Amino acid sequence: MTTHKDGGTTLTLGSLEITSRLLLGTGGMTDLDAMDKALVASGAQVATVAMRRYGTGGPDVYGMLTRRGVNVLPNTAGCKTARDAVLTARMAREALGVNRIKLEIIADDHTLLPDTVELLDACELLVADGFEVLAYTNDDPVVARRLMAAGAVAVMPGGAPIGTGLGILNPHNIRLIVREAAAHNIPVIIDAGVGTVSDAAYAMELGCSGVLLASAVTRCRQPAVMAKAMAMAVEAGYLAHRAGRIPRRDHALASSPVTGRAWSQEVL
Repeated sequence: MTTHKDGGTTLTLGSLEITSRLLLGTGGMTDLDAMDKALVASGAQVATVAMRRYGTGGPDVYGMLTRRGVNVLPNTAGCKTARDAVLTARMAREALGVNRIKLEIIADDHTLLPDTVELLDACELLVADGFEVLAYTNDDPVVARRLMAAGAVAVMPGGAPIGTGLGILNPHNIRLIVREAAAHNIPVIIDAGVGTVSDAAYAMELGCSGVLLASAVTRCRQPAVMAKAMAMAVEAGYLAHRAGRIPRRDHALASSPVTGRAWSQEVL
């Protein structure tokens, strides 16, 4: 990490350093203009785009990101095997000239949960091929540990299944992942399940390095307004974590001193 002028730190993702800790996904986007306004409102410096959208003749998401100076993070969304993900990543590198990839391999179309066996295989293959892998995974600390050992530059556990907006379902495991990742100086980015600002703030309070979200913005009523709110929540949660919250207690603790009162304890 690098100290920033505001006393905070930049977020390092492999060879990329950014100052915004909110990353946006473009999945679910139906209006390019609305996505553009949301991107500006969020201040995000990284946006993910599925490679299957590239060159399809649809909305020019890549062109919009380039005009805004946003770093494109291609992903392997839709892949179900390590073989397909590796092929997709290589196509992304050839087409876009970047060696960063968000590695995403799903087990089935119903849950959209990661296939961690295929994920680990693909991570090892891509790292050996020179890729900087940001791995979307479940909230299993053991899987996260193995992804770190395989060379992932970031682990991205889901707070809840993709698109559900259920928030952080297993904060205990997220804390465990954060603790181990910190020992290796590897960022943890919550990816999937964020529904509103309290979810984003909570992820940062747990010690995550950033939040990646899509549906919470692209599928809400006012995407630009929500994008701004999410940026503020991520910043607030980050500062709160750095400040260090007070411990939870079973009983009340007076904030005013008990000495110097006009009555004595004995009278009571």
